[in-house]
Amino acid sequence: MYKFNLCFISFFFLFFFSLISFFMFIYFMMNQMVMFMEWEIISFNSMNILMSVLLDSISLLFMMFVLLISSSVIMYSKSYMSSEMNLNRFIILVLMFVFSMILLIISPNMISIILGWDGLGLVSYCLVIYYQNMKSYNAGMLTVLSNRIGDVMILMIIAWMMNYGSWNYIFYLDFMKNDYSMNFISILVILAAMTKSAQIPFSSWLPAAMAAPTPVSALVHSSTLVTAGVYLLIRFNNLLIDTLVIKFFLVIFGLTMFMAGIGANYEFDLKKIIALSTLSQLGLMMSILSMGLFNLAFYHLLTHAMFKALLFMCAGKIIHLMNDNQDIRMMGGLSLYLPLTSLCLNISNLALCGIPFLAGFYSKDLILEMVSMSNLNFLVFYLYYFSTGLTMFYTIRLLMYLMVGNFNLLVIYNFFEEDYIMLKSMFILMFMSLVSGSFLSWLMFSYPYMIYLPFNLKMMVIYVVIMGLIMGIMISNMKIYSLNKFMMSYNMSFFFSLMWFMPMLSTYGLNYYFLIFGYKLLKNIDMGWSELYSGQGMFNIIKNYSLINFIYQMNNFKIYLYSFILWMMIFIFMIIMN
Repeated sequence: MYKFNLCFISFFFLFFFSLISFFMFIYFMMNQMVMFMEWEIISFNSMNILMSVLLDSISLLFMMFVLLISSSVIMYSKSYMSSEMNLNRFIILVLMFVFSMILLIISPNMISIILGWDGLGLVSYCLVIYYQNMKSYNAGMLTVLSNRIGDVMILMIIAWMMNYGSWNYIFYLDFMKNDYSMNFISILVILAAMTKSAQIPFSSWLPAAMAAPTPVSALVHSSTLVTAGVYLLIRFNNLLIDTLVIKFFLVIFGLTMFMAGIGANYEFDLKKIIALSTLSQLGLMMSILSMGLFNLAFYHLLTHAMFKALLFMCAGKIIHLMNDNQDIRMMGGLSLYLPLTSLCLNISNLALCGIPFLAGFYSKDLILEMVSMSNLNFLVFYLYYFSTGLTMFYTIRLLMYLMVGNFNLLVIYNFFEEDYIMLKSMFILMFMSLVSGSFLSWLMFSYPYMIYLPFNLKMMVIYVVIMGLIMGIMISNMKIYSLNKFMMSYNMSFFFSLMWFMPMLSTYGLNYYFLIFGYKLLKNIDMGWSELYSGQGMFNIIKNYSLINFIYQMNNFKIYLYSFILWMMIFIFMIIMN
């Protein structure tokens, strides 16, 4: 009984604070307020250690979304992890994760930012290795070491900001903008954000982190770990506008979006498809940030958080019912057996595609129209639109595998009735997936964006979505063998499903030679010369001496006689010599 109480108390408090955060956001926005608070923790001579808090409309709104999603996830975990022996430990880890994110959100200070940033990295490691098998350990180590690069970047920012006399970055964003140190800091901020938000070349940890329990995946991929990098860039957006380096990163972020979209079409693991779709959306947020439209990136970040958390919850429920099988080829006809879960899954999937009047439509359509209106080159334009088409492509492919056709794993066939604790938490997010797009567009933008474009350019989003829809249906329908054979040819699928060999390049390629070198050191030195002349060698010498000693000490008459004769011979020899 105690196990469930902690879930319920956590859910209640998080939901309550989410409402408080929302009402504070309304009050702050209507009065155009920003609250900056500082507490002096320690004062020693001229050194002060301060705790700073920045409450403005951005931090309060994001905090409301994080708390709402985490309350739903904890409610969901009550049922999902009900067979878990250490449920309390899991809930406490999730709460630590959420509090680290909140510390990051409300921090205007680099010191408190690294506390939240590092807290996310360490707790995510504990959550990824939660199931304690070799795959989880590898994934956890890859996650934490990739994020460690971002931690080092933030430590370097702290070192560079010592020149300014304070670590409150908000004081220096405007009037120190053209300073040499600030230019360097802006590059470090982008690199730190790239590691946390898994952009090329740090993308390999994000699909690997799917080894974590599904409630954790729902939290990580919607509003916490991977969005921390985007949030940091939103805060530092003044530094990044009109710099040359950000145009280079625009291409990198666009390629991440494109790579993840293609990779998701070659994947058969349900959770990995959703993880790659997150990577694609993160690339979209980061690339729109690179164009200087930070408010649109924040808008898409919030709408995406809702339907992505819901998508993972539905996936977790389906995996549970499939006896922990994640292969989409084994599924089919789920809409007949799980109507309510299928409803949630379809709504979240269609919101991800940007189907009109769902949450994703408002932000994605606005972003793509702003891209069409900007004077960007054809490559970036192509990456944006093609990636949007790919989103529709892998979503429809997923729905065709899951919903259409017959159930393909008749051996299990143990669909029991739908779990109402899970459904309650899913319905909260389903409602938000329906209304959050329009609701946020009224709240965040005081005036509507008026975008004038030619008819075909205005309809371009609809065109690519329809193309993606047709391709998704054609690929899922196995009757079209020639196209399917071309898509699934060994070389193409090997290249695309391995994310352009990113894990090989960034992980195995880097650590292979170090591990081989370590193995040779162990074999030739620790188990070779060093072993021979230190541990093992000394042991053998002492053992041989003790054996000889032992023979002498045995009560054996022959030995005493032999030693007496030997002693007498030595004695006689000494007399003769004298």
